[in-house]
Amino acid sequence: MGTIHLMICLVSPSKSGGELPNMQWIYQFSQQKLSWAILAVSALGLLLAALYFQHMMGLQPCINCIYQRTAVIGILVAGIIPLIYMHFATRILAFFVWAYSCIQGIIVARAHLDIIFSKSPFPAICDIVPKFPTFMPMHEWVPSIFAATGSCNENSWQFLGLGMANWLQIIFSVYLVILGVVLVAQLWCRFISPKSN
Repeated sequence: MGTIHLMICLVSPSKSGGELPNMQWIYQFSQQKLSWAILAVSALGLLLAALYFQHMMGLQPCINCIYQRTAVIGILVAGIIPLIYMHFATRILAFFVWAYSCIQGIIVARAHLDIIFSKSPFPAICDIVPKFPTFMPMHEWVPSIFAATGSCNENSWQFLGLGMANWLQIIFSVYLVILGVVLVAQLWCRFISPKSN
């Protein structure tokens, strides 16, 4: 209910003149480096948590975990791009990388959950070697981060009754919802709001 209330507040016109002050605030905040730093730091935190689970707790990542980890790194890169150079073009590129990473993360997390909870007597078998581009074999360059050493059926880690793949699906969905709100703010303030004045 809290999320629904927040969305209503973001898109509901104010009583004075039909403006969307919250959209204006989001639009202006997205043009500040602080907003992109928050995005990058949040993704970095997830990456560090994943490495802690792997190297300190002994939870070895399967190939789907590696792909989801790569999607998190994609979100991290999206946050870094405008920090290097804040411009309309770099923000567009960052939005694209952000969206692509979220969508791929959700797809892989969903496929991972299908494997974990499969009732088939012949469950799908995960690949062992990640399918990175031949010109960028990340699993060979940085095996401590990108090498798949675990089983896709492993689901021993739980928090509030949900496994890691469940949480990543939720996290990627939250990132995508935030992106959607930010993009609505861009469209509203650049194209819709000026015409209504």
